[in-house]
Amino acid sequence: MVQNIKTNLPGQGDEDRKIRERMAKIKHKILVISGKGGVGKSTFAANLAYAFVADGDSAGILDIDIHGPSQGRITGIEGLQMTINPDNSIKPIEKGGVRIVTMASLLQDSDQPVIWRGPLKMKAIKQFLGDIDWGELDWLVIDSPPGTGDEPLSAVQLLPEMDGSVIITQPQDLSLLDARKTVKFSQTIGVKVLGIVENMSGFICPHCGKRTDIFKSGGGKKAAEEMKVPFLGSIPIEPAIMESGEMGKPFVWMFPDAESSKIMKEIAGKIRAELEK
Repeated sequence: MVQNIKTNLPGQGDEDRKIRERMAKIKHKILVISGKGGVGKSTFAANLAYAFVADGDSAGILDIDIHGPSQGRITGIEGLQMTINPDNSIKPIEKGGVRIVTMASLLQDSDQPVIWRGPLKMKAIKQFLGDIDWGELDWLVIDSPPGTGDEPLSAVQLLPEMDGSVIITQPQDLSLLDARKTVKFSQTIGVKVLGIVENMSGFICPHCGKRTDIFKSGGGKKAAEEMKVPFLGSIPIEPAIMESGEMGKPFVWMFPDAESSKIMKEIAGKIRAELEK
C-alpha cells in the first residue's frame, strides 16, 4: 500500500496536544517487543489485554506493526472498519471488552502490502494515538513489530510516559540472543523492562496432558537473571492457542481455565503489582 501522507511541520503542536490529552486518560501503557519474529509476540500481546479485562480492568490493544499487522486476525476483527464520531475522532473496534486499533482495519484487502518509509509510519502512529477516541482505560497494550526499528522508537518518542516493556522470547539460543539485545534496546531508550516471557516453553499434549520440552526450557529465566531483569513466566505450547488465534478468539477469552491462560493471567498480575506498588 502506497499512500501520500503529508509529514510537514504545521499543525504538529496540535497533534502533540491531542496525543497528550488522549493518553492522559489511560493509566498504564505497555510496549510488547521481541528481537525476532515468530516468537508469538502478537498472540501474547492480545492475550495480555484480555487477561487484564478478565481481572476486571479495562484495556485496549494498539497494533503498531504497520507492515504485518496481526491483531485483526488474532482478535477476529479483520475486515471490520472503524467508525467516525460526531467530533471527527475515530472510534476503535471493541470486542470482548477490549478496544482494538490495527492497520488491518484500514486496509480494504488483507493481501494489500503497506509500502511506507519511516516518516509515514511515524505519522500513522501519531494518528493512532491522537485521533483515536480511546476513552478511559486502565491498560493500553502496544504490539510492536519484531526488532528495534522505527515503530517502537516512534511509540517511545511519542509516549515518554511509557510504563515499561515486556520482552517475548523462545527457549532456543538464537531467540535468547535477540532477547538480550532487546533488553539493552529498551534500557538504552529509557523504557523500564518489566520482564521477559519465555513463550513456547514445552508442549502440552492435548490428549494426555503430558508436557514435553521439545525446544528445551529455562533459557528465558536464565537470560533474565543474567540481564538482572524480572522473569515473568513460561508459557507452554498448546494446540488450542493456535486454533483460537485462527478463529479470532484470544485464548484467554476462549479457554479461561486452560494452563496457559492461567499463566498469562499470572503474568498480568505480576505486571499490575509492579506498576501499582
